[in-house]
Amino acid sequence: MEPPLFPRESGQFIAERSRDVFVEEEGVQKVAEMLFNLRHTDDLTASGWKKANPLAPALNWVFVIDTMNFSFWPEEETQQCEVTYKGTTYTGYMTLCAAIARAMEEGIPITDPKYFSQMSMEELGQVLRSDNETPMPMLQERHQVLTEGGRVLLEHGGSFRSFISRAGNDARKMVELIVEKIHSYRDEATFEGKRISLYKRAQILVADFWGVMEARGEGDIINMDWLTMFADYRVPQALVFLGALRYTDTLMQALNKGELLSSGDRREVEIRGCSIWSVELIKERLCKLVKERDGQTCNVNSAVIDFYLWPYAKKHHKEMAHIPIHHTRCIYY
Repeated sequence: MEPPLFPRESGQFIAERSRDVFVEEEGVQKVAEMLFNLRHTDDLTASGWKKANPLAPALNWVFVIDTMNFSFWPEEETQQCEVTYKGTTYTGYMTLCAAIARAMEEGIPITDPKYFSQMSMEELGQVLRSDNETPMPMLQERHQVLTEGGRVLLEHGGSFRSFISRAGNDARKMVELIVEKIHSYRDEATFEGKRISLYKRAQILVADFWGVMEARGEGDIINMDWLTMFADYRVPQALVFLGALRYTDTLMQALNKGELLSSGDRREVEIRGCSIWSVELIKERLCKLVKERDGQTCNVNSAVIDFYLWPYAKKHHKEMAHIPIHHTRCIYY
């Protein structure tokens, strides 16, 4: 079987054939201008990552989080899974971070692959317990992918650091290594007869690794520019809100009705692929502005743009409430 196109090429391939999602030139320019005005702030650096990940202490922690970083949306908006840690109550993705931090405080060796490679589902259920009646979704799948990931780390030196070091300090090789060795990271689909990849969690794992290393002053990872944005359900909503993406009325209606899209559904792949491609174009446009107006080379990569757009979407969620997010229950995002 031929290997899938990489995420950037996949995004372009999908955007050129898309029927329900369109990348909008004008919106792309608008977002590039908005980011250009932020170019001297922390928002567009790896320290922007730290803002988005205030609870991140170590590399194995990052691995545990990113391996289970999928599907946090509630069945009902009013019934959110909640986890309180040190007086702050978290929802969404942050419930996972808070639950892992809480487990560490309780003395559970949740970041040790020797432990999490063979922990029981009950033990993980206890770690991820919610403060209310709404549990974190997909406990069985989270247990399966975490124990699988732990076993792979044990086969490769026993830590995420030793595992990832096999790829040298090359972001692209890291993504390739992760998807080759760890099955649950193979975020792939078929679109118009072609195998494509979106690799949301594999790329975010590499970007998070970079974020931690950068914070330690060791972030000399090459090929960071090869990474794309991380195609999930929150950033596409922000891209539609900002005018860089447009959905057809038919798609809007389906999403407003709350239709569940299955993983690999054409519309789901279009939303994610066009998000990737629109961010690639935003990055290109931004770098052009930096060159033309500042006479400098631009070192903003798509990961950093994603690190800005994701918290932006969280912050402006009330203004964006009229734009539906797409719902897909799967282990990929």
